[in-house]
Amino acid sequence: MHIRLVATTAAVAGALTALTAVPAQAAEYDSALKIRGIQYDAPGRDSNRCSTGNTDEEYLTIENYSRSTTVNLKGYVVKDAAGNKFTFTASHTLQPGDYVKLRGGNGSDSDTKNVVYRDNCNFMWNNDKDTIYVYKPSGSRADVHSYTKSGYDKDGNGYITYHG
Repeated sequence: MHIRLVATTAAVAGALTALTAVPAQAAEYDSALKIRGIQYDAPGRDSNRCSTGNTDEEYLTIENYSRSTTVNLKGYVVKDAAGNKFTFTASHTLQPGDYVKLRGGNGSDSDTKNVVYRDNCNFMWNNDKDTIYVYKPSGSRADVHSYTKSGYDKDGNGYITYHG
């Protein structure tokens, strides 16, 4: 009886430890807007030259997973672990099921082409590991995901899918 109690206590303690050790990227937030995927490593050799670089090939895809709510991105903030951030300052409306690709580099934002440019030719996402945060205009979190190249990018193509 004592042995069974010790084993049960150890199993419960292990389960509680596993529950409290859930990584931040596993948390679900009350938000229709979520990270669908990230091209964290632009194809080819990284070059942040505005005229000839490939920062526009690095992008974060954000989707409106709601079935009925339209989301205006104005005021939403995207950050990385180092504190680099982008704020959607213009209105970009996502209908239910719609998405936007937030790209590096310069270009013309377009709701019809589902693209917003950061107007910054520096890479935002690290090629080995990083954390992506999306904040609502209120300041509360909409979504967060961490990645490591070796742990999440099994095919090595620099792209990771989250909420599929």
